[in-house]
Amino acid sequence: MSIQEFLIPLLAASVIAGTPILYAALGELITERAGIINLGVEGIMLVGAVSGFMMAVTSGNPWYGLLASMLAGGALALIHAFLTITLRANQVVSGLALTIFGTGLSGYLGKEYIGIPVPKPFEVIPLGPLGDIPFIGPILFQHDALVYISYILVVAIWYFMFHTRPGLNLRALGENPAAMDALGLNVFYLRYIYVVVGGALGGIGGAYLSLAYAPSWLENMTAGRGWIAVALVIFALWNPWRALMGAYLFGGIDALGFRLQVLGIQMSPFFLKMLPYLFTVLILVFVVARQKGRLTAPGALGLSYDREER
Repeated sequence: MSIQEFLIPLLAASVIAGTPILYAALGELITERAGIINLGVEGIMLVGAVSGFMMAVTSGNPWYGLLASMLAGGALALIHAFLTITLRANQVVSGLALTIFGTGLSGYLGKEYIGIPVPKPFEVIPLGPLGDIPFIGPILFQHDALVYISYILVVAIWYFMFHTRPGLNLRALGENPAAMDALGLNVFYLRYIYVVVGGALGGIGGAYLSLAYAPSWLENMTAGRGWIAVALVIFALWNPWRALMGAYLFGGIDALGFRLQVLGIQMSPFFLKMLPYLFTVLILVFVVARQKGRLTAPGALGLSYDREER
């Protein structure tokens, strides 16, 4: 097998495996840019996965499933927003509770759907001449619609955050909400919006797993990808482009394990399954060490805002 024959399928698999993590990481990035930590991403992805799967099986249309996953993810994020923004509960505790709740709820809802195939999952749609470009085409342009949407989403979020006035407000919201309040902007309303949007994107990440990546429903099928997405936001330093690269990097480590097995390289399956999570820890240590412990996190991240304390 030539190097090209090994690399092209590996890199294409990296894009596929990294897409659900990318959606979840973009959602968490937006949420944290607004100053709210949501550690419930794992639960949101699971509820998004089972909701999307149930709707796709019932309707026979994966796009309806995608919509259901967005609504379910947004609804769970709304609970987190109410607890942390309105009631000013501890954001870490609320997020962990959301993960536990989402894990249990998804298992309960999906119990009757285990082993049922999706009538019509998201299928590969080659992008014409782009898909025929040597080397790059098979890697980037021979995937399903959700992968292509993720490309557009990264560009759109980057442009919104760094080249528009509302995007500037979003970044300021996470840095100094009191200043935003002084300018007459409703801090609570804006935070609610961005937390719910972040949850909807996390729901899409879950739906990608059950409707495209492995079209089926299995309990706990996210397998920790929500936690990797949370870590990826730190690795990305709250930048969408770095989130894209990081998601595909983690996806590549995940896909590498399968490729090594195909090549007949004898390694413990437990070690191969552990690789993405071990790599996550190592990357976080590297990023923190490189930044010398001073991460460029939003200044008000994790802090509840109270108008009376301005």
